[in-house]
Amino acid sequence: MKDSNTGFRFGRVYVQDRFAGVIEETDEGYLFTYDKEYLKSKNPLPVCINMPCREEEYKSDILFPFFDGLIPEGWLLDLSARNWKLDVADRFGLLLVCCEDCIGDVAVRGGE
Repeated sequence: MKDSNTGFRFGRVYVQDRFAGVIEETDEGYLFTYDKEYLKSKNPLPVCINMPCREEEYKSDILFPFFDGLIPEGWLLDLSARNWKLDVADRFGLLLVCCEDCIGDVAVRGGE
C-alpha cells in the first residue's frame, strides 16, 4: 500500500492473525513499528527474536533480514515476480504481494 501523505509503500504486519505493526519503505530505508494497542494487548508476540516488542521503531538501510526471508525463492520467486510484474530486486514490492499467507506466524498485507 502507499501512504497517501508520503507516497511511500507500507504493509500491515500480523502475528498469528493479530495486527502487530507496520513496515514502511522510506527514502532512508525501512521502518518497522509495533502497534501501540498490540503492545498493550495480552501476550504480544515479537515478529522475530531480533525485533522484540518495543515502542521505539526499528530502522534499517536494507530490508530487515527477517522480512526478506519471508519472500519466496527460486522458481516461486520467478513466478511471483512475473505474475505481479515486479523486478526480483524489488524486495519490498515482493514482500507486499507474496507474504500475505506465509508459512509460520507472520503475514504482511499490502498492495495498491
